[in-house]
Amino acid sequence: MIFLAIRYLMERKRQTILTLLGVFFGTMAYVSVSGFFMGFQGFMVQQLVNNAPQIHIEARQDYLFSHTLDESFFGKEAIALWVSPPAGVEGYMEVQSPQSWYKRLDADSRVEAYSPTLSTAALFTSGKISVAANMIGCHPEQHSKVTTIADYMIVGKFTDIGVGGNRLIMGDELMKRLGLGMNQTVMVSVGTNRAVPFKVVGRFYSGSRGLDLQSFASLDDVQRVNQTPKQINEIGVRIKDYTEATAFARSWSKLAPERVESWADQNVNILSVFAIQNALKISMVLTVLIVAGFGIYNILNMTVTQKRQDIAILRALGYDTFDVVMLFFSQGLIVGVVGAFFGLIAGYLFCLWLQTIPFMNASPSNPQGHLHIAITVSIYIQGLALALLSASIASILPARAAGKMTPIDIIRQGG
Repeated sequence: MIFLAIRYLMERKRQTILTLLGVFFGTMAYVSVSGFFMGFQGFMVQQLVNNAPQIHIEARQDYLFSHTLDESFFGKEAIALWVSPPAGVEGYMEVQSPQSWYKRLDADSRVEAYSPTLSTAALFTSGKISVAANMIGCHPEQHSKVTTIADYMIVGKFTDIGVGGNRLIMGDELMKRLGLGMNQTVMVSVGTNRAVPFKVVGRFYSGSRGLDLQSFASLDDVQRVNQTPKQINEIGVRIKDYTEATAFARSWSKLAPERVESWADQNVNILSVFAIQNALKISMVLTVLIVAGFGIYNILNMTVTQKRQDIAILRALGYDTFDVVMLFFSQGLIVGVVGAFFGLIAGYLFCLWLQTIPFMNASPSNPQGHLHIAITVSIYIQGLALALLSASIASILPARAAGKMTPIDIIRQGG
């Protein structure tokens, strides 16, 4: 049966080759497009997951709306019409019970590391130049385990801020705006507090301007400058499986008044772009596979029409309906398997070539600036499955039509 199927395909070499090319390019397109999109998404997720804590436990501050305080003042049933509606923010400026959080996180085996921080807006002054930027106080050893900031150091070590007092590590963009060099002194003031001198002992470059406009210092130093001893306003958490971050945030948010958000909660817009990319990828690939499927259907349909006499002979020799159906169905599967096999190989080689293309500026997270292409087994299994599914569906109708033919019907139709 397989021999006959191959022989029928070889009799129409041009049509068979064109159909094979359709399956070939469809499979290759799926592998390369999927690898590109998944690689890009993986790169972006890693940037979001590693550059910042996976879970943020923050001091809760909620905006007041027109009817936020209605129940507090007038009870549940009252509807207040305010002449001047309440506005502003309610909540806390700091994490209320950090020690309770530390005990809870220490006892959870799923937590890899956590880092308490105090983030405040500060004014950095060097000579006549002043720049407002964010200043983050942390324990450097703990913070290095929660984020990848230590990997972005281009001068000095991130742990240097913990050796001695009033030491500062600044982002590359912030140092450029201030015109500062290493081991120079910058005056730091928070609010109306007196300016305090800090020595620049390190410089980092992440490639993100927002991050490179920040600075880091010891938690004790920032608390002293801010005049808020023992106070923190965030605990960054890193867990062993970042995909569970959202579930962790949901459960932890019920344990204390703090706001608990995962990296996914804070990057909803970016994740929605991924959904659009996936929809675009599926539509592109399905279009190619549908075209390939029509090619298979066309060649088999023509073969069935031209081989009616052969079908009559096979039926007369004792071949039943199932045998005839499998004869033509096998042709479609052979085209699908061969086209998919070479399409997977070509897609893999094409992905390897794409990885060598410089696509973006070099950064610590991507030193060569090359495209990120995902090469995973699941992509190739899916590509093979889609090609075989397309070939199978396209083969069913011609194969069934051939199976329904009987010798007497073929003779009546002039076969």
